[in-house]
Amino acid sequence: MAYGFFAILSRMRDVRRWALMQNTRSENLSEHTLDVCYLTHLLITLHNRRFGGDLDAGRAIQYALYHDCTEILTGDLPTPVKYYSPALRNAYADLEGQARERLLSMLPEDLQKEYRGSFEIDPAYHPYLKAADRLSALIKCVEERRQGNGEFRLAEESTRALLTEMGLPEVTVFLEEYLPAYLLTLDELSKQPEE
Repeated sequence: MAYGFFAILSRMRDVRRWALMQNTRSENLSEHTLDVCYLTHLLITLHNRRFGGDLDAGRAIQYALYHDCTEILTGDLPTPVKYYSPALRNAYADLEGQARERLLSMLPEDLQKEYRGSFEIDPAYHPYLKAADRLSALIKCVEERRQGNGEFRLAEESTRALLTEMGLPEVTVFLEEYLPAYLLTLDELSKQPEE
């Protein structure tokens, strides 16, 4: 028998994000997922090192790897549509649940339970994963605006506001210590002094 789980995961590179926005550079779901993995790792590391936490960074990255896999089947529903009303939010959550079950059914039965845990995020990790997802969106907005694309102005403002409302000190550290570097050119980045 041929199990299709990993073959369908490879289609993440074919799912385009920001479909209703004019982009200077398109972004696919695989690229976004990799960014979310890096950002989740950083947020968990900051949480553990600077703020006294003890979350497992490997487990957090595992959640990040699978956080948007259902979009292979559902597509990337634009945020204004997804959150338009409680009814739409609930319908989309139901659709995501069905997509998750479909993906899991593409694994042998003896592996389904193991992989189900990758899709069901422990509540202790959820804020950091959500923050990493939003930071990835903010970075996309900043990069687009840096290229002169005003299409992302409102998305950048609303994403910053959502991140601030989360009240996570780890997010504040990212915004202050890491986000400004996304405005630098490659030459400026390579000339940064080592600390």
